[in-house]
Amino acid sequence: MLRFILRRLLQMVLAFFGTTLIVYALMFAGQGDPIQALAGERPVTAAQRAYLTEKYHLDATGVGGFFYRYFDYLGGLVQGDLGESLTGRQISDILAAAWPVTVKLAVIAMAVTVIFGVTAGVLAAIRRSGVFDHATLVLTLLVLGIPTIVLAPLAQYFLGVRWPVFPPTAGAQPSFYALLLPGIVLGSLSLATALRLTRTSVTENLRADYVRAARSKGLRRRRIVGVHVLRNSLIPVVTFLGVELGNLMGGAIITEGVFNVPGVGFNLFRGIRTEDGPLVVGIVSVLVVVYLLSNLVVDVLYAVLDPRIRYE
Repeated sequence: MLRFILRRLLQMVLAFFGTTLIVYALMFAGQGDPIQALAGERPVTAAQRAYLTEKYHLDATGVGGFFYRYFDYLGGLVQGDLGESLTGRQISDILAAAWPVTVKLAVIAMAVTVIFGVTAGVLAAIRRSGVFDHATLVLTLLVLGIPTIVLAPLAQYFLGVRWPVFPPTAGAQPSFYALLLPGIVLGSLSLATALRLTRTSVTENLRADYVRAARSKGLRRRRIVGVHVLRNSLIPVVTFLGVELGNLMGGAIITEGVFNVPGVGFNLFRGIRTEDGPLVVGIVSVLVVVYLLSNLVVDVLYAVLDPRIRYE
């Protein structure tokens, strides 16, 4: 296991540098005039343009200039310095303010996914071909068929404006209650997928030979499902949840934008809109680390859920 973890860590390093290189290239290759995009319609003086151009090495052009800026960025990154955005703020300070909000939002979305999605999936598998199974199938297909860009405004209008159950927007310093509605919307797609995945996995394991052997020994159905079937069925579910955790920690740009949640996704969208290259690359670099660590945790959990799995 230790050898496997070390090998995965080395792969994570290569994946991190490869991903940051691609993102950096995509962000800066087609960039127009980031200084004017940041200023909007306001005029930029020659002194301001010269200062920002020199500070962010925007005058370095061509392939050589690109790699000069990239390695200059990596030099600060390996020292824990994410640099400054074009607004002059430290990117680490922006993330420090945005992370707590996004973490709360991700926790709500993940709790909704696990509590309702996995539980409903197990019940649908146990009572397959029943009313509950058919009802969940229809609901999950309905949710999966509605994109977030449509689902979020609908939820905001009906549950925040027409029937004011939740606050329609989160605000600058959102409370836990203000994040409930965007958290539910963010977790709805994950919930639907987790429900169907859990239902399929549990159904397959209920037909396995070891379940028939356990029944022949007189074990109770609750013990068979809770101890044996559920543990084996959680392996694909844990894989999905581990990958989905990275998506949720990204803050879901659309959800945070619709509900005005000042999280990571909101700042990432703002950086893309204003062509703030340092901010976009800095946020994406941190999100890449979150994705890689999530996948590493999932791989390690495999051995916990199923002792038959061995990494060589």
